[in-house]
Amino acid sequence: MKNIIAIILLLIRFGAYSFAQQRPVSKPNVIIIMADDLDSQQLSCYGGKNLNTTHIDRLAKEGLKFNQIYTSEAMCVPTRASLFTGLYPVRHGSFQNHKPVYDKLKSVGHYLADLGYRVALTGKDHSTKPKSVFPFEILKGFEPDCVSPTDDYELDDVKQYIARSDQPYCLFVMSINPHTPWTVGDTTEFDPNKLILPKNWVDTKVTRTQFVKYLAEIRRLDNQVGDITQLLKETGQDKNTIVVFLGEQGAQFPGAKWNLWDVGQKSSMLIKWPGVVKPATQTDALVQYEDITPTLIDLAGGKPVAGLDGRSFLPVIQGKSKGSRQYAYGIHNNIPEGNSYPIRSIRDTRYKLILNLTPDQAYYNRFMMNPRQKDRNSVWFSWIDQQQADPRAKRITERIEKRPALEFYDTQSDPWELNNLAGDPAYQDRIRQYNQKLQEWMKQQGDAGAAIDIVYPKKP
Repeated sequence: MKNIIAIILLLIRFGAYSFAQQRPVSKPNVIIIMADDLDSQQLSCYGGKNLNTTHIDRLAKEGLKFNQIYTSEAMCVPTRASLFTGLYPVRHGSFQNHKPVYDKLKSVGHYLADLGYRVALTGKDHSTKPKSVFPFEILKGFEPDCVSPTDDYELDDVKQYIARSDQPYCLFVMSINPHTPWTVGDTTEFDPNKLILPKNWVDTKVTRTQFVKYLAEIRRLDNQVGDITQLLKETGQDKNTIVVFLGEQGAQFPGAKWNLWDVGQKSSMLIKWPGVVKPATQTDALVQYEDITPTLIDLAGGKPVAGLDGRSFLPVIQGKSKGSRQYAYGIHNNIPEGNSYPIRSIRDTRYKLILNLTPDQAYYNRFMMNPRQKDRNSVWFSWIDQQQADPRAKRITERIEKRPALEFYDTQSDPWELNNLAGDPAYQDRIRQYNQKLQEWMKQQGDAGAAIDIVYPKKP
């Protein structure tokens, strides 16, 4: 009798073992939390000194921090279209702000659905139309209008979505903070006189007052990240959910967003993946927003999609590689946010070449430099008012308005890109090399340069 029982127990154990071996490994869920116009250098985990971004910092402590992630076009619609399609702006069609993508494209919603994922989005709704290109399930919960004076949000719909079934999901939580208008958050947390301003700014009272409002919205953003990560913990989904935080492009201050300097292009990315990513690690691997959809496809078990511009950096996430791409590219078309002022750029992890394609023109942005709306463009005009008495203010404002045809920077020794090395004989060979690579990229993209920064008829 004892022998029979022993045999039965052995069979049960063997059966359980066989089941464990045959059971498919569950695919991880993904939640991507994206900021709106975030100066990522204000995050304390990226060296910011003006506030402690406690919840975002926790992701850095528990995950992988990317030090070299760039948007190709530093404005909302192109960046988001690149994020979702894996294509550079000329190829997805949104190569000007608010210009729609081409109708026949596929995006992350298609690619991940083919791999068994549910794909949804809540919050800011730029680059979510047409539905045929962006087949997101749209959830309530976060504010979709980025210029709303309020940012009220609730997590009930998000909670219901993530608990709906065992099918894996990819959820984009698109915050509207800290996009203008800077009307939410507790400004009393900050003393304007004690703030540390970016080194490419002019120090004026108006600038400090507006900066306080901006930082208060970053606090709101940090709280949202804390609420989402707490929800995952409460529902027990934190163990099989990858959390990605993205900073988008820079802030709506002069010389940042709507430009190709690093304060506009350089972003932030944190990835927490329990059991895969080693906590408190960082990487200097060069990546762009176009690379994120190919990476999501890769981690979901899919094969590379032919024709995408981005490439998977999953080996970097897994700690199997220290590098990804050799060059990151930049494109700026100024219409409809100003006059025609096309710019292109190329960079590696240290050097950066910028081509201003119409240098005879003065750069103009309607949101910050409109002389008929000085009350709405107060920061810029406070800088202009200081020109006469402050040579540094004059140099900074002229740098924004009047640009040379060519700029070249060593971003390691000059992270604010204030020392143009284009005329330095020591860098001429390197400049020629970068220029050739940039021209090759433009040709490959079908980018005609200045000829495409024009007014296009609106779709009916």
